[in-house]
Amino acid sequence: MNAPSPADPSVVQRLRGEVDKLIQRSLKGFEYLTSPAPPIGATPRTEIHRRGTLSLLHYHALTDEVYRVPLLFVMATTNKCDIFDLAPGFSLIEFLAKRGYDVYVMDWNPPGPDENRLRIDDYVLDFIPDCVRRVQQDSGVDDVTVVGYCMGGVLATIYAALHAGGPMKNLVGFTVPIDFRQLKVFQAMSDPRHFDVDRLIDSLGQMPPDLIKSAFNAIRPAGALASQIRLWDNMWNDAYVKSYRMMERFGTDTLPLAGEYFRQTVKQLVWKNALHEGTLRIGGRPVRLQNITVPVLSMVAQHDHIVPAAAAAPLLEQVRSTDKQQIVLPGGHVSLVAGPNAVTRMWPALDQWLATRST
Repeated sequence: MNAPSPADPSVVQRLRGEVDKLIQRSLKGFEYLTSPAPPIGATPRTEIHRRGTLSLLHYHALTDEVYRVPLLFVMATTNKCDIFDLAPGFSLIEFLAKRGYDVYVMDWNPPGPDENRLRIDDYVLDFIPDCVRRVQQDSGVDDVTVVGYCMGGVLATIYAALHAGGPMKNLVGFTVPIDFRQLKVFQAMSDPRHFDVDRLIDSLGQMPPDLIKSAFNAIRPAGALASQIRLWDNMWNDAYVKSYRMMERFGTDTLPLAGEYFRQTVKQLVWKNALHEGTLRIGGRPVRLQNITVPVLSMVAQHDHIVPAAAAAPLLEQVRSTDKQQIVLPGGHVSLVAGPNAVTRMWPALDQWLATRST
């Protein structure tokens, strides 16, 4: 077969396209370095309560007809809730509000020195129940659907197990680890033979955000470099760069963890796998996932390197709910809830599940 002639229109067109992209990369690269990151969290909201590390936010439904049961999101304490509300068109909260849901979010602020002694007990026996009561008062509805993301989902699940009588109507989890033995990298990094959690927390009082970010980066050591290469390759694409910068801002905006909460998480959940084994005690009470009987939805990402599917699977295996479902979708730990795949797959699936259980 003869090689195409340099004058071949298709060859010329491809060359022009590559030259255009090269020019755009150079111009856009300078713009990227000199311009501020795009704003995030644009959906209107009201802070209805604040207490130290906790902020309770309310996003009103943007429709005339509103589902009866409000949603209460519990964010992981390592991050702000921005992943739920990146930008118009890329906001899960905006999507739900436009579908007729009243959305409340437990957002977190850096814990102050006087909050270093906060434990899991404080989150599941104080913060969450208090927010549930405030949602009930604000909405005028007794039932509440609790939605938890990652470790926020762990807190929501423990809360559900300890409050089997309600007022929870539904429990939804996004990438929620239950079997911590399946978190192989975290197991290796926190091996009690080498990791002195008592010395760390006794010395610093908190788990610093830089150490948290280092732990996540260690899961995929080449991930940052690969991400930078993909960014440069797509620097000409404004939509890609905007999405990248929003995700990057969320990923780097890491919060410190209250020292006793981190110590308890390592010793009880990671080392003893107490939630999965049924040996966890909170406030002197045993945490039994079998106590959960409300409808449960577990959403898992196929390529989640932080919480693999095997770590999340025991949630549905152990609860006694007759109405329970796991949905496995393409994507990773963050892209499950935000990004193009989330918009077309996860969000509609969540809406479909909630719609019949929110009346």
